[in-house]
Amino acid sequence: MPDNHGPHLIRGARPLGADPVDILIVDGRIAEIGTDLRAPEGTEVVDGTGLIALPGLVDLHTHLREPGREDAETVETGSHSAAMGGYTAVHAMANTDPVADTAGVVEQVWRLGREAGYCDVRPVGAVTVGLAGERLSEIGAMAKSAAAVRVFSDDGICVSDALLMRRALEYVKAFDGVVAQHAQEPRLTEGAQMNEGCVSDRLGLPGWPAVAEEAIIARDCLLAQHVGSRLHVCHVSTKGSVDIIRWAKARGCDVTAEVTPHHLLLTEELVENYDPVYKVNPPLRTAEDVQALREGLADGTIDVVATDHAPHPVEAKETEWSTAAMGMVGLETALAVVQRTMVDTGLLTWVDVADRMSVTPARIGRVTDHGRDLAVGEPANVVLYDPAAPYEVDGAVMATKSSNTPFRGMTLPGRVRATFLRGVPTVLEGEIK
Repeated sequence: MPDNHGPHLIRGARPLGADPVDILIVDGRIAEIGTDLRAPEGTEVVDGTGLIALPGLVDLHTHLREPGREDAETVETGSHSAAMGGYTAVHAMANTDPVADTAGVVEQVWRLGREAGYCDVRPVGAVTVGLAGERLSEIGAMAKSAAAVRVFSDDGICVSDALLMRRALEYVKAFDGVVAQHAQEPRLTEGAQMNEGCVSDRLGLPGWPAVAEEAIIARDCLLAQHVGSRLHVCHVSTKGSVDIIRWAKARGCDVTAEVTPHHLLLTEELVENYDPVYKVNPPLRTAEDVQALREGLADGTIDVVATDHAPHPVEAKETEWSTAAMGMVGLETALAVVQRTMVDTGLLTWVDVADRMSVTPARIGRVTDHGRDLAVGEPANVVLYDPAAPYEVDGAVMATKSSNTPFRGMTLPGRVRATFLRGVPTVLEGEIK
């Protein structure tokens, strides 16, 4: 656990890309913002020259694997990875072993996060017992637990039963919770290996049709509106899904949606070499889908960027395509991918990035002490990012316990230099503290 709790003065950083200022952090909060600030005795000075200051990032979709799959990731190693990516809060998905479907399991994950101390770990509770899709889990008990769960998801498996989904939406409404749906109609994706289309036909791999995602999203938006509850759509991946969510919002549905960094950048053509590092759920789609996702994120149809950080041990990915696990690590590269796809292309400003990667995900997850303005009196959850520090991605040197990054060998435009969690540096000079 990081232990540098003294005052810090960030010298010359650019809040949300604006003009350089100094930021004084004392007792876990931003004490002063201005130019040429004096550092109180005992203050550690951090050089922020050329760095963008953003509120600490919040991820609505992280797999930390503990309990049960500590060979892939632990809460501690995943927290290190989050801090290296600029995250101060992450939501840990429920598909652990045992499944996070009881108050006991979510409290275990929550306590492990507090003990590690590198980011706030907010457990996501399972919608159904054992992710089996047969009966609702202990939703109320998890909401009332010390972990105060507000996001519920069977992520990795779709809640395909419409009646069960309706009951879940009705249940979480009682305490302002949200159901985060993994939109995948199971009967349309049996045995599916990649996006359905010309590439899957050419490679001879079973296809994963866009309509399997889109049909569930349309159904659930209507269900959420019918019961007056909140719905969040995980990892949107198709142009049609963006259109449906835009339509649903226009008719008043209380729906939010996320897109992953890899779906903003990568396309199905990468599967042509059968490298399982590109095997993911939902699958990489077409260039047309990627463009629609970028435009949807830019215009607010898609509300947030979420990593779907999915670590796997080497043996689960370095195998033949058909038996390889689905998923990619993404916490440490997310901000740089968003810079490359959205900022450097002129689609988003740094103010927009703060909204999509901090403010709005904190609001959706009801994480009240994150996603706040960089202002005097606010909790000092701050990330310093260098947008002019290109580097080649190497999974072997990441903080995550796994190395299955789809960006390996790729040059990304910038990197996180420092992360502060309530005034305590978890990363300084690009290194875990």
